[in-house]
Amino acid sequence: MRMNNPLLLRIVAATIALYSQASASADCPQWSAQQARAEISQLSRQIAEWDDAYHRQGIALIADELYDQALAKQQSWQRCFPNATQRPLQPLATSRGTIKHPITQTGLNKLASAQALDAWLSTRQDIWVQPKVDGVAVSLIYDQGQLQQMISRGDGQHGQDWTSQALLITAIPKRIAYQDPLILQGELYWRLENHIQAKAGGVGARSKVAGLLARKQLSTELADGVGLFVWDWPQGPTDMNQRLQRLDELGFSDSKAFSQPIHNAQQARDWRSTWYTSALPFATDGIVLRQSARQAAQHWQAKPPSWAVAWKYPVSRALAEVREVKFKIGRSGRITPVLTLVATQLDDRIIEHVSVTNMQRWQAMDIRPGDHVAIRLSGLTIPTLESVVIRSSIRQPVTSPDAAAYDRLSCWQFSAPCAQQFIARLSWLSGKAGLNMAGVGAGTWRKLIDAQHINGLLDWLDLTNEQLEQTAGFGERSAAQLSQRFNAARQQPFNIWLTALGAPPGLRLQPDDNWQRLAQRNTSSWRQQPGVGKVRAKQLQAFFAHPQVVKLQEKLRAAGVDGF
Repeated sequence: MRMNNPLLLRIVAATIALYSQASASADCPQWSAQQARAEISQLSRQIAEWDDAYHRQGIALIADELYDQALAKQQSWQRCFPNATQRPLQPLATSRGTIKHPITQTGLNKLASAQALDAWLSTRQDIWVQPKVDGVAVSLIYDQGQLQQMISRGDGQHGQDWTSQALLITAIPKRIAYQDPLILQGELYWRLENHIQAKAGGVGARSKVAGLLARKQLSTELADGVGLFVWDWPQGPTDMNQRLQRLDELGFSDSKAFSQPIHNAQQARDWRSTWYTSALPFATDGIVLRQSARQAAQHWQAKPPSWAVAWKYPVSRALAEVREVKFKIGRSGRITPVLTLVATQLDDRIIEHVSVTNMQRWQAMDIRPGDHVAIRLSGLTIPTLESVVIRSSIRQPVTSPDAAAYDRLSCWQFSAPCAQQFIARLSWLSGKAGLNMAGVGAGTWRKLIDAQHINGLLDWLDLTNEQLEQTAGFGERSAAQLSQRFNAARQQPFNIWLTALGAPPGLRLQPDDNWQRLAQRNTSSWRQQPGVGKVRAKQLQAFFAHPQVVKLQEKLRAAGVDGF
């Protein structure tokens, strides 16, 4: 139904605008104008540093996939805070040379998803797909069949003269059977044998080529390690198949060997998967889709064209924003910082937490809320922290536990500072490595602590079935089961009880060993035991002599537990 009422149309338009603004603002950081300027400025400087290293020095300071995500983050922030936006970034500014390209190198836009692939293909026909070779872009100029010049990509319009290096690279034909002027654009890559991108990654192949080309002297041996993939002949035949056939005849064989016609999105997905998981002679970071027909070469500009686009491989790393830094205190008193993240998709998982491994690493990395970190999946399942990629301009304070207050012999009783370590001790005690109380875990212990039934590690030995039934969260049946498991634990053998209490590992008990015999040993006596070194001997002596542990032993002896 059409609306002809102008007032109603204005109301609807205003409502839609407000809704759109609200939706956009929901995804925007809650920053003041001052902080927005600071954050955008800081990220822009970081991206400029990466650009300079990559395009001018040939050094990748950050993985491509993380760079792409950081760039998308910067663009998102600029949309959220248009008044804080600075002049647009010029990624290739510092790589500009003095030699003008006869035909501009264009660059490529990147598809963000399979849906974007479908949309791009829906308006085009006669499409070819190629692997996106991870190398260094150049222009090659021939005249009367003779190589005249090789120019680095630079800023797409001007680059550096690399002709002397080109004359040493055997993969670049010096003479071809073509008398007219010929301009080719392609990628110099480092030759690899049976390289599988999904397993090995980029292996620094691009940086190696860039480093070699930056040298004034290039050895023949190293030059032989460089290959050439020609991805365009700007003034060549208008038909892609004819272009590839003619390039192959001229000696540029990679172009034909690694270009395939496709008719639908599924074929593009299939080739992307194939090249990602199959052995290739070069590193790649995605695929390139090219329309056979394109604009006349004299109209090309140093910006992504409409007739070609890149679709990168699935990211192996993701950029995640840190919401909070928490600290997990384990049974042994080890403190592990854990980052709470804004929900981040990596592969087919949503990641919301990642460990920093230990306090020393967290302190060295100085991770604060608002920072953005790189994460990956270790063994395809475990989120792993790699590095800090973007630092927030505001360094929020983080209060961490006192490491000196926790060790192997701390927190045998419940208190607010000891809550984590104490519950970890109880969970270990009832777990499979300890007394193996099926179904008794951290949740059970928290209920008993909340009911003030447990203050010490073994207070549960004194609980009756009636007390358990009256505890919030337990019914008659669950209380009876728990009481049964508590009673069964008393029958566990001495060695199992020692492990459950947290005795240092490595004990080799003799049949007549009991608590009194073990407690009488000093460090020298422990050193004489098989497999016990200096550190372990000190730990064992300290464990059996600790006053809180001695109290636990006395309680177990009174309860009639064997060996105590």
